[in-house]
Formats: sequence, C-alpha cells, structure tokens
Amino acid sequence: MDDPTLSSQRNQSVPSTPSLNVPTTMSDSSFHLENLPYRTMHINRMINSSYNRSPSRTIYSDRFIPSRSGSNFALFDISNSPTSTEGKEDGSGTYNSLLRAALFGPDTPDKKDSLDAPACRNIFRYKIETKRSLHSLSPFGLDDSVPGISHSPVKAPRKVPRSPYKVLDAPALQDDFYLNLVDWSSNNVLAVGLGNCVYLWNACSSKVTKLCDLGIDDSVCSVSWAQRGTHLAVGTSDGEVEIWDASRCQRVRTMEGHRLRVGALAWSSSLLSSGSRDKSILQRDIRAPDDFASKLSGHKSEVCGLKWSYDNRELASGGNDNKLFVWNQHSTQPVLKYCEHNAAVKAIAWSPHLHGLLASGGGTADRCIRFWNTTTNTHLSCMDTGSQVCNLVWSKNVNELVSTHGYSQNQIIVWRYPTMSKLATLTGHTYRVLYLAISPDGQTIVTGAGDETLRFWNVFPSPKSRVITLGLQDI
Repeated sequence: MDDPTLSSQRNQSVPSTPSLNVPTTMSDSSFHLENLPYRTMHINRMINSSYNRSPSRTIYSDRFIPSRSGSNFALFDISNSPTSTEGKEDGSGTYNSLLRAALFGPDTPDKKDSLDAPACRNIFRYKIETKRSLHSLSPFGLDDSVPGISHSPVKAPRKVPRSPYKVLDAPALQDDFYLNLVDWSSNNVLAVGLGNCVYLWNACSSKVTKLCDLGIDDSVCSVSWAQRGTHLAVGTSDGEVEIWDASRCQRVRTMEGHRLRVGALAWSSSLLSSGSRDKSILQRDIRAPDDFASKLSGHKSEVCGLKWSYDNRELASGGNDNKLFVWNQHSTQPVLKYCEHNAAVKAIAWSPHLHGLLASGGGTADRCIRFWNTTTNTHLSCMDTGSQVCNLVWSKNVNELVSTHGYSQNQIIVWRYPTMSKLATLTGHTYRVLYLAISPDGQTIVTGAGDETLRFWNVFPSPKSRVITLGLQDI
C-alpha cells in the first residue's frame, strides 16, 4: 500500500480498550479497534484496486438503487423481466400498503386500484391542457354570489348622431382648399369669413353680427381667435393681417409683411403666426410696434396649415409643397421635416392628451392621415382614408379625433385613437368639407363647405365623461 497513514496505523501498538456494547450473540473481539484498519483496506481493495483513500473522505459502503416497478417499459418496447421483480413485488407491495395506511389512513385506496395501469406510470406522462374561459382565470371563479364583485357586460360603443342638429346658411363661403375661414372662440362665438366680410354668430344667443367689411377689392382668406379674450385675427388677400376687438367691433391694428394672401393663422399667447402664398411664415408680437419679429423660411409653396402645440413650444406648418415642418420658438429654420405626404398638407392637429403627438392629413393625391411623435422624431402610423383630407381636430374630452374630407366622398369621420377605428361617418355636405372648428366645451363641431352651409354636429361626450373615458382607452 502507498498510503503511509494505513502503514503507521498497522505498525502502531494499540492500547487495550474497553469492550464494546454488542449483542451477546456476537464476539467482542470481532469489533476490536485494532481490526478496523484491515477491514477498511479490504473494502477499498474490493471497490478499486488502485483506490487511494483521502484522510478527510468519508467512505460509504452502500448506494441507493431505485425501484423500477412503477416504470412503463411497454412505452419503449422493453420487457420487464420476471426475474427482476419476482419475489420482490409481494414484499414491496406489502410495505407500500402498510406505509400508505400509516400515513393516510387504512381506508385509502391503492393507487393501482383507483387508476388504470397506463395512467399510473410516470415515464413521459403528459398532461393535456384544455382551453379555459376567461371567467375561470378570475380569482373569484364563477361564483356570482361573491359580494362586491359585479359582472357587468362590455360597454356598447358610443352612438354618434348621424344628422346635424343645426344648419346655417353661409352665402359666399368660398370653395378654396387653401383657406381657413371658420373658427370658434373660447367665449362661444363663431367667426366666419364670407366674401369680403367677417360675421360673428353667438352660440348662446344665436345672434349674428357683422364684424368688418374689407371692401370690394379685398377678401377674407383666414380667421383665427386669440386663445383668450375677444381678439380676432383676419388674414386678407392683400397680404395684411388685421386685429379686431370683437367685443367693440373695432379694428385694433393692421400688420403688413406678406406680399401675397394670408391663408393660415395661429395664436400662441400674444404671439401670432401667419402663413402666406409667398411661402413664408411671419412671427408677430401684437404688443410690439413692429409688424413682425421674425420670418420663417423653408416651404417652397403656399403655406396653408399652421398650428401651435398646446404647450406653445412647437409650431407645425403644412404647405402646398407636400411638406410638414415643425419649428420651435427660437428657430428660423424647421427643426423637423416630414416629407411622406404626396399632396398639400392643410390638415394639422396637436393632441391635447399626449405631449408631442401630431396628426397631419394630405390632399387628393395622398388621402392619408399620418401620426408623428415630435419628441422622438418618429413616424408612428398612417391611415388611408380614401378621400382628400381637409381638416383635423382632436377631442378635448376623449382620445378621439375628427377628420373632414373632400374629393370624392365629402364625408366627416370620427376616429378612435390609437386603433383608428371609425366611430361614425357623417354625410350631408354636397361640396368638399373644407372648414372645421370645435366648440369650447369640446362636444360640438361645426363644418363648412362650398355648398354655402354651416352644419353643427354633436360628436363628442361632455367634459364630465373625460376622467372615465380616458381611463378606459389607450392614449
């Protein structure tokens, strides 16, 4: 042996030790300590002739051999030899019965009696999953008697009236895609440009007032209410912008700077932006004596759409060059450029629910509504509407928007965002629905067309439904 420990133990004289406590039928000398090294060497030699025992390793003289009596050898065409189980089945079965009775009681049925033989085998026993209803996934199960738990049906889609509740005559309302002749103030007064005049319609009293007459050689190309107060901006075909105090029916000032007609206007607090056929956008501070503070250049054709974001940080502009630009308060060049539209971009709308979400619509050759995230400068989605997109406006109360269309269906569509599923399609105008404005309470829209009519539609729920509805929809 190469183990010095064993050699030293064998050569050492072992002192006498007290007798072990062993049964009387066994000899005490057979368990004497001096015989243990030789027995250990004998076991090691039987296990492995080249085995060298480590002084710190514990030697186990037995190993566990699992019982294969429960294995289903028929699955693999393996015959269970009778010699392997004969003589053991009775013993193991008796032991298992006694153990089951001791653990679970004497009345517990035997496993092989309660189950078929193939089902009790444990080799590749697969569990068949079945489809469960949604009710079965509930922690309350199907018990309708649980207090405080209501099983209300799915809420039906909101119904939008298909007919306008009011129609007004609007003689001389121009059929021009690039103009913006209708706007609704925060004081519930509607301004409409008819020919060379501007008329005001009070939604509370239905009173009509003639605000101004530009004369026979001029015409109204755009109107836009200030965000607060009673000031109305009027863009003319001569390239001027007039500011009127509607409460006194008095012109406050006239600002120049454009060489051609002003078809688009947008307010941001005291800052007024004007877009013209001369391809430029002028930023005007009505508190300053100058006609304009800065000039934005970038479009290659007439500017026909302008909208400030709700936080007044970004200005979106659309042009007849099929481009959509985004500007900030300090830039004279666009900070974002979107060129995916294939026709003029007049329809522009910022979402009041999600910062940086912008919607835009293209003309006859495009017919698409596109959504942009100006925060990440990404194109989110596109919806082909099948008709020229003339206007867009978001609901203030729910996550929905309205689009008005021209060639060839002249329809009005209420969309649910972001699924872009149609809630309603409204028809009635016989010309392109070129003009759109929303009431200050966010429930009503007014549309205008070349058929010289203004139609009022109830399309959105009341502001009281805002909290509940927005909680059930994805913004």
